[in-house]
Amino acid sequence: MQKTAHDVGTEGYRERLGPSLWVLVSAAVAGPMAALVFAPIDTTLALVIGAAVGVAVVGLLIAGSPVVSVRGDVLQAGRAHMTVEMLGEPEVFTAEDARHQRGVGLDPRSWHVIRGGIDGVVVIRVTDPDDPTPAWVISSRTPDRLAAAVRRAQARRSTPSR
Repeated sequence: MQKTAHDVGTEGYRERLGPSLWVLVSAAVAGPMAALVFAPIDTTLALVIGAAVGVAVVGLLIAGSPVVSVRGDVLQAGRAHMTVEMLGEPEVFTAEDARHQRGVGLDPRSWHVIRGGIDGVVVIRVTDPDDPTPAWVISSRTPDRLAAAVRRAQARRSTPSR
């Protein structure tokens, strides 16, 4: 299995929330289905189109996966980004607690970057009084590392440089 998350020294964190293996396998079935459509016309053409469709669907799923990163003093989750000074203490949830945060405990006003098949969830309250979003809810395969990266960025931000 490929490495999906890593710390970038003390400078940050980056994780691509790619689809699970079962989603990729299911998407790859689109290739043979496309080949069946073109099989009555020409089998060689059907094989080429089937292979191209299968590769394209899997490639689009991977390329379209959101990225969660902490660079400098900015947390980015999908399309959104915010400086860590506007965020509170990150809370890590796993197992049943994470299911609750993704389900019944989910505030619809929050910013969500949630992916199925990823168990961990990090909830970070937004402390900016002008922001209508109360929290960010982010799926992560390594929620403890994401929370630690946010805490490091907040500590660097609040510590005066010499």
